[in-house]
This record gives sequence, C-alpha cells and structure tokens, in this order.
Amino acid sequence: MHAMLCCRTAAMAIHPTRLAFALPPFILLAFAQTCCAEDWPTFRGPHRTAVAPDTNLLEAWPADGPRVVWETAGAGRGYASLAIAGNKIYTLGDEPSTATDADEYLTCFDRATGKQLWMTKTGPAWNEGQESWRSSRSTPTVDGRLVYVLSAFGKLLAFETKDGKEVFQVDLKAQYGGTKGDSWGYSESVLIDGNTLACTPGGEKATVIALNKQNGTPIWACPVEGERGAGHASIVISSLKGRKIYVQTTASGALGVDAKTGTLLWTYPIEQTTAVIPTPIVRDDLVFFSAGYGRGGALLRQVPGPSGSVAIEEIYGLKKDLANKHGGVVLVGDHLYGDSEDKGILFCAELMTGNVVWKQRGSGKGSASVVAADGHIYVRFADGTLALVKAHPEAYAEISTFQIPHSENRPSWSHAVVLDGRLYLREQDAIVCYDIRKK
Repeated sequence: MHAMLCCRTAAMAIHPTRLAFALPPFILLAFAQTCCAEDWPTFRGPHRTAVAPDTNLLEAWPADGPRVVWETAGAGRGYASLAIAGNKIYTLGDEPSTATDADEYLTCFDRATGKQLWMTKTGPAWNEGQESWRSSRSTPTVDGRLVYVLSAFGKLLAFETKDGKEVFQVDLKAQYGGTKGDSWGYSESVLIDGNTLACTPGGEKATVIALNKQNGTPIWACPVEGERGAGHASIVISSLKGRKIYVQTTASGALGVDAKTGTLLWTYPIEQTTAVIPTPIVRDDLVFFSAGYGRGGALLRQVPGPSGSVAIEEIYGLKKDLANKHGGVVLVGDHLYGDSEDKGILFCAELMTGNVVWKQRGSGKGSASVVAADGHIYVRFADGTLALVKAHPEAYAEISTFQIPHSENRPSWSHAVVLDGRLYLREQDAIVCYDIRKK
C-alpha cells in the first residue's frame, strides 16, 4: 500500500527476487533507502515535522512558478492539507464541485494524474462564525487500508482507502465528553502508532484517548483535571530513554501522556488565550511548543523521575517573539523558522536559547504557513503568495515567489506538501501539482 511512485520504473526494470539473487544484502538495503522517499500520510508529514527529506530541488523558480504537472478540481471548500500515500491523495472539504450538495466530503485523487478516484460524504459542513472561518480544516491520516478524518463537529470516521466505504465512526463529544477550547471546531489529524489511534477529545474526563485503529474500540483515556478543551494541534511522539510519550498541546497548554498506559506524565499550563493551534516539535527529550494571541514559544526538557514519573525542566519559558497563531513552526538544524503570530513576518530563532537571529517581512501578506525541504523554507502567505526562502540563520533571503492559482477569494491557509520532487498545493476546490526537481 505504501509503495512509492518513484519505485515504479525500477520495479518494472528489475524484479525484486531477481535482484535479491544478484546483489548482496548491504546493496539491497542501500537501494531500499535511496530509491523511495516516505509517504506524506498525515498533517506535516510522516513524523509531523513539516520537513521533507527531498534533495536536488530547484533553487529558484520562474516568475509564474515551477512547471505544472497537473491541476484538478473537486477538493471542496476548506483548509485541510493533503495526505499522500502510495498512489493516492486525500483531503477533506465541503461543497466540492464534483458533488451535488453542500455537505462535507472526503475526496481521493490519483497521485500521478490528479483524477478524482472517489468521494464519500462525512457529514454536514461546518458553517459557524464568519465566512472565512467556515469549512473543513482537518487533514486526513492514512494507514494502509484505512484513512481517518475528524470533522469539525468531533466525529472521527474511518474509511477504506480503496473505495471510501465507511468502516467505523466515533463521536468524541457524545462518547468521551469532548469539548473544544475555542469556537472553531475540531481540526486535529489523528495519530496512528502501531495498532493504536490516538487523538484529543479535550475536556476533563478524556483529554487524550487511544483507540484500536481497526474498529475504534477504546484502549485508554487520559483525564486532565481542569482541562479547557482541545486545541488544533496534532499529537507527536517523543521517546524518553526508550519510553514512548505522546506530546500534545490543548487550550490549557502542553502535556505528555504515557503512550502505553494513558497515564498523564506532565503538564505545562499557560494562561487562557483565544486558541492554541501549532503542532509541537520534539527532538530527543526536548519539546518546543508555541501559541499565538500574545502567548509565545517555550522549550521544555522531559526528565525521568522516580517510580516512572517524568518532570519538566524549563529551558526557557514562553517568549512572545516566538508566538505563532496557526502557520506552524519548523526546526531545521538548530534553528526554528515560523511566522510572528499571523503577521507575515518570518522569524529565525535558536532552538536552545529562543533568541531571534533575524525577523523579516516577506513578499506576501497575512499569516504564513511553512514547510522545509532541501535547505529552503516554502512560505505560503494568506494572500496566496508562495515564497522560496533560504533556511539559514545569517539573514532572511527570499529567492523566488509566485501567486498560487485560485487564491483570490479566501485565505490561503492550507499547508503545502513537498514529496518526491513535487510541490502540492490545495487551494479550496483545486489541487495543483508542480515539478520542483532540478533537471
């Protein structure tokens, strides 16, 4: 299911069993490691870092952007990004141009051509708040035969990847007392870890839960006293001396949960704010998290304690210069890159100190989301400007920009994807695929 498109030519030319007889194991291992990049099966990629493994990418673009490989319609209205696994692309949106109603749909497209393969209804559209806040915003998560989505109403649904047939659904509100810490609806992308599905209903009784990924039956629920509700971040996995910890941020701040038992290990409370959105970043025993609306970014160290406890060491507390509303932050080397709140002013800061080494307004306007690849940051501004920026701490260096098609009507908030030399941009009902490989 996870065979990469980049392997197809090689697979046709050399049968794997024939290759096994011809080459020693160490060469086979090198072939496997270099032939194919990973899928991008969920929000911010396989490790939720928003850092692509691609190399040999274009170092500058033409004025109208890289070469378009294909463009398609039918994604629907919304801000979900794209999940890419095997030869398929998935996203979530309401009132797609290929439907006959205004409900929300999970849609699946062919990765090579952009052709829509199937679509399946997930429920009504989210139409709360002002117009630009409405629509789907949860990126699907793909795992083998199943693809999972979380509606803004808190409905977790699993579908067959082959045809979109529903397998199960779980109501996070009705079954787990889930609640949001703001009024914008759920937007998390669920985590698949082995046979476990982990997600964040929010609320005090079951802040984080683990379910069987095949049928949605409960494994454990982690209560957090005084919890304000789910934010918009997605859970990331941290390892502390071989112990797996699920790290998440909610409306109450950051927290760590034992992945095996659901035991709450630590919390890092913050003052209540409008919304907590960016997904945390983990490196070894470190946790960086950010919240906008005047809060900031903080770096924590997880420290093993007696009897299985885990303490938190504050390397630095919330620094307002590192506040980010919803475009996310990426870690490249030892430096953090992201937007200042939602101002379209990019910052670069030292991870270990939080010190900002540069801060610069980009060519676009409004909030900026970021994804990193091959020594560059791909910066997507809310006005539809996409900028290629050098990922280095010396200075802000914007190399190229172009205007994303169809970005004139609503904020351009869907996060970009870079995978196997392609740049994928979802802009409301449209998806555009670009070739960004060096020739």
